[in-house]
Amino acid sequence: LSHQPIPMSGEMDKPLISLHLVDSDSSLAKVPDEAPKVGILGSGDFARSLATRLVGSGFKVVVGSRNPKRTAGLFPSAAQVTFQEEAVSSPEVIFVAVFREHYASLCSLSEQLAGKILVDVSNPTEQEHLQHRESNAEYLASLFPTCTVVKAFNVISAWTLQAGPRDGNRQVPICSDQPEAKRAVSEMALAMGFMPVDMGSLASAREVEAMPLRLLPAWKVPTLLALGLFVCFYAYNFVRDVLQPYMQESQNKFFKLPVSVVNTTLPCVAYVLLSLVYLPGVLAAALQLRRGTKYQRFPDWLDHWLQHRKQIGLLSFFCAALHALYSFCLPLRRAHRYDLVNLAVKQVLANKSHLWVEEEVWRMEIYLSLGVLALGTLSLLAVTSLPSIANSLNWREFSFVQSSLGFVALVLSTLHTLTYGWTRAFEESRYKFYLPPTFTLTLLVPCVVILAKALFLLPCISRRLTRIRRGWERDGAIKFTLPTDHALAEKTSHV
Repeated sequence: LSHQPIPMSGEMDKPLISLHLVDSDSSLAKVPDEAPKVGILGSGDFARSLATRLVGSGFKVVVGSRNPKRTAGLFPSAAQVTFQEEAVSSPEVIFVAVFREHYASLCSLSEQLAGKILVDVSNPTEQEHLQHRESNAEYLASLFPTCTVVKAFNVISAWTLQAGPRDGNRQVPICSDQPEAKRAVSEMALAMGFMPVDMGSLASAREVEAMPLRLLPAWKVPTLLALGLFVCFYAYNFVRDVLQPYMQESQNKFFKLPVSVVNTTLPCVAYVLLSLVYLPGVLAAALQLRRGTKYQRFPDWLDHWLQHRKQIGLLSFFCAALHALYSFCLPLRRAHRYDLVNLAVKQVLANKSHLWVEEEVWRMEIYLSLGVLALGTLSLLAVTSLPSIANSLNWREFSFVQSSLGFVALVLSTLHTLTYGWTRAFEESRYKFYLPPTFTLTLLVPCVVILAKALFLLPCISRRLTRIRRGWERDGAIKFTLPTDHALAEKTSHV
C-alpha cells in the first residue's frame, strides 16, 4: 500500500481554519450560507468536537440526533441540530459518529443515504477488534451497499479536534474503495488543518482501526530492556551492599533499599543503555567491512536494534536524570546525618583536628564535573530527538548532534565512571562475596564501543568503510550465476 500524504490542490493550501474562540456556551460565529454542508450522525463528545472543528473551518454543519432538543445546547450555535432524517437529506458527506452496535439503528435511513459518502470515525475496543474479523468501516459498508464508506479521523482525539492540530498529531489515515470519495474527505481534512495520508482501499480499515489500540509500540522492547537491566543491577547491588553486610558483619542496612541502592543502580542502567545506542552502529560497520558491500540486508535483530536507538537513548537520559535527582536527595536522608555525626565523633576521639585527603578531594571534584558534563550532553541529545527540534535541523546538523555529540557523551560517562571507581577495582575489600564492584561490569560494553570507534578512525579502515558506504563493492561481493545448460544460457538476457 502507498502510505503517502495526499498533495494539496487548488486553494486547499491556504489556511482555512477560523481562529474563533469557543464561548462558554460553545457558540461560534455564523458561517455563510454558501459554505459546503456536512452532516454528522451522533451527539457524543467526538461529534460535538467534530462539529466545532468543522464550523471553525468554514463548513455548514447539520447534526442528526434522536433527541435534538436535549442535545442542541451541546453544539455550537452555528451548527443545526435536528432529527436524523432531516440531517442526512441535503449533505453529500456525512460523518457517522456512533458506536458499531448502533449501526443497525441507522438502517431506516437507507433510502436517504443512498449515493452519499459515509465517513466512519469509530474505534473498536481491543476485545471487539479481536472478536470481529471485519472492521467497523467494512461492517458499515455491508449495511449500506448503496453508499460509499470512507474510514478517517479515528486516530484524532476529541481534544485535538477542539484545540487544533498543533496540539496533537496532524496525520489522518484515510482509506476507501472510491478515489473520488477519498479525495473529498482528504480536502476536508486539509481544510481542518490536518494532513491526510492515503492508506489505500477499505480493506486497510482494520489496520487503521488498530492504530489507536497500540500503546507506544516502538517503546515496548526498549522499556523491557531498561527494566531488565534495572532488575539485574538492583539485585546485584542488593547482594553487595545490603545482604553481604547483614550476613557477614551482622549489620542491618536494609534502609538503603529505597534510595541508596536505587541511586547506585540508575547510573549503571543509564550508562549501559547509552552504550547500547552506539553498539549496533559498530556491528553494522563491521558487517559492511566483512561483506565488502552495503547492498546486503542486516540481520533482522540488528535492523530492529538500529530502529530502536532513539527510544533506548531517551530511556538512558531518563535514568541519568533520575540519578541526578536521587543524588541531590542523598544529603537529606536521616542516615546521612547520622553518618556525619558519627564521623565527627570518631574524629574527636582520634584527636584529629584536621581531616583532609587531597587525592579524594580532587577525585570527587573531577567526578562531579564529568557527571554534569555528561548529563548536559545527554540533555542536548534528548532535546534534539523531539520532532519539532529535529525537523528544524538539516541532516548534517542532526547527524553531528546525535552521532558526534552522542559519542562525546559516552566518553564523558566513561570518564565519570572511571573517576568514581579510581583505585577501588584493585582493592580486595571491594570484592564482596567475591563479586567485583558494579562499575567494573558497566565498563565492559562502553569500552568495547569506544575501542571499536577508535579502530574505525584508522586511515586504512576509515577509507575502506567510506568507499563501501559510497557504493563501492569488493570483487566477488555479489556473484551472478549463469545457467549451466547451454540452451538456457542462450535465452538469458544480457541487457
